[in-house]
Amino acid sequence: MSVRLKELYTSKLQKQLVSDLSLSNISESPKLEKIIINVGLGRAGDDKRVVEVAKNTLRKITGQEPVVTLARMSIANFKLREGQKNGMKVTLRDERMYEFMDRLISVVLPRLRDFHGVDDKSFDARGNYSIGLKDQTVFPEMNFDDIGILHGLQITFVINNKAPEHSKALLIGFGMPFEKGVSKNAA
Repeated sequence: MSVRLKELYTSKLQKQLVSDLSLSNISESPKLEKIIINVGLGRAGDDKRVVEVAKNTLRKITGQEPVVTLARMSIANFKLREGQKNGMKVTLRDERMYEFMDRLISVVLPRLRDFHGVDDKSFDARGNYSIGLKDQTVFPEMNFDDIGILHGLQITFVINNKAPEHSKALLIGFGMPFEKGVSKNAA
């Protein structure tokens, strides 16, 4: 199976990043390690129908079985008890990771209403990047029967890098459509 973005990274992008970022060798170039797709269930964690819809969504868009996440501690303000279901997640690596990223960049993001690019301020201190989607209907794998309940998704790109600034260069190389700066002097 040929994965377009993986071939792009190994044949061209890795060498380009070494020269663009002034790195000493190819092993220092930033590398995408995994993609984590997370669905928060919140108070609906006990509702079997909501759990089933979230599970089917993750199954269809990733091709993997999701893992249920449990609350690690009780928080009275959020009416959350330790051990209660509060979400589901899938971790993608290797070919599935690159294939999902390719579909996200070339199919899903352009289908978003009023899409002007992803925010370039969503990097954490280590250089990992997160995108939040308001509902699962933008994925072409989802059909009307599967969408019974709308829920959001969070997608996190875990990137191994020498410096957090290198992560953005890697994602730009893959074709991530970052927002263009808006001119403040526009009349």
